[in-house]
Amino acid sequence: MTPVLKHELRAHFHTLSTWLFMAFLLAFVGIGAMLYNIQAAVANFEYVLQFVCIGLVVIIPVLTMRVFAEEKKQKTDQLLYALPLRTSGIVLGKYLALLVIFLIPTAIIAVYPLVFSKYGDVFLLTSYGSMLAFFIMGAALISVGLFISTLTENQGFAAGIAIVVFLLNYYSVRLSEYVSKGAVGSVIALSVLLLALTALIYILTKSSNLAIGVLCVGAVLLAAVWRFNRGLFENLLPTIMSKLSFFDRFYVFVNGVFDIGSIVFYLTVIVFFLFLSVQSLEKRRYN
Repeated sequence: MTPVLKHELRAHFHTLSTWLFMAFLLAFVGIGAMLYNIQAAVANFEYVLQFVCIGLVVIIPVLTMRVFAEEKKQKTDQLLYALPLRTSGIVLGKYLALLVIFLIPTAIIAVYPLVFSKYGDVFLLTSYGSMLAFFIMGAALISVGLFISTLTENQGFAAGIAIVVFLLNYYSVRLSEYVSKGAVGSVIALSVLLLALTALIYILTKSSNLAIGVLCVGAVLLAAVWRFNRGLFENLLPTIMSKLSFFDRFYVFVNGVFDIGSIVFYLTVIVFFLFLSVQSLEKRRYN
């Protein structure tokens, strides 16, 4: 893992997309601080972080798009596979390099509340609690972008898919107001998600037996719940869309509540998508 981490850090600092990521992140924070903390004279720096969230939707895919897509396009991933390295070590090395890149501008941003506190009353505990949640949420988004990068060799396609996924997640709470709240609509949506999960498992493992097994188990569970407790499906789809929103969970921290459940959610997402990334690379490695 360490050799991959060192190699990736050297490569990142010679790549334009890395510098663009840091520059745009700091620019978003600067604009937000000017609008909220200076012009509007608001003491809550966490509102700036909330403003920056929409920027993460675009700049994180720019950071993650090349990680594996470029390796696959140039066939240098085969060199990685030939080295005595575990696939999990390769994924963790690349992921930690991305976290370091994200940590650098975040550390610069951490100076803002201290500077503003010299000129007024700034809620430092809330500001730094929100900043920690902001970093962990960004780490979760990076893990999703990393996984998407393992699925294609086209950097633009990887970035485009990640932006669409992040946008849908960003607006998921608003979109949940327009989806069906009835039991039938929830069952249909869950069935579509089950089919998508089955397809993803087959793509990653090439095991039709495993994919069919997951599909059958999921279908049986849906049928059993529908048969014995249909009321569970009422309003289920909007609830799921709200609970899976990375950004809506972050807004809880902005409102002054340090939500441990949201931290656990972000960490679970990180582990899950790093696991998927390993499985995606393992399939390619053995092929």
